[in-house]
Amino acid sequence: MHPGEAVFREFLISIVLHNEAVADRLGLQPADVAATMLLETRGPLAVGAIAEELGLPSASATRLIDRLEKAGYVRRVRGERDRRTITVELVEGGLDDYHAACATSRRHLDALALHYGPEQAPLLLDMFARVTEAHRSATAELRQATP
Repeated sequence: MHPGEAVFREFLISIVLHNEAVADRLGLQPADVAATMLLETRGPLAVGAIAEELGLPSASATRLIDRLEKAGYVRRVRGERDRRTITVELVEGGLDDYHAACATSRRHLDALALHYGPEQAPLLLDMFARVTEAHRSATAELRQATP
């Protein structure tokens, strides 16, 4: 194994385990946390879009949204033009518990940022964007492949 690959795998493991720890703290499932992060980043989404992004069947996405709605994170909103369409949006203040649970990681990441100069930020953000796209492409390929 290439030494860089080992570092990258450790990075991925830390992200997965952190997401699970946040979910445990909030009494949610890791996919629930991922859904709230999607909604925070992208704004209101259709139920189908959440299901597609998370690779969930429709029924599982519906249960996920039910859990988040019951916990006070999101609400369903019917379309004004077409009442059959439903989007899911964050409730104002609904992510306060999530942000509190992530305060520790923000503190550690803020300390990490001190090791890099402002001129390095664009390179790091570009790397994160490219890693994200690579993993999205790989995820799509894995989901399309038949075992």
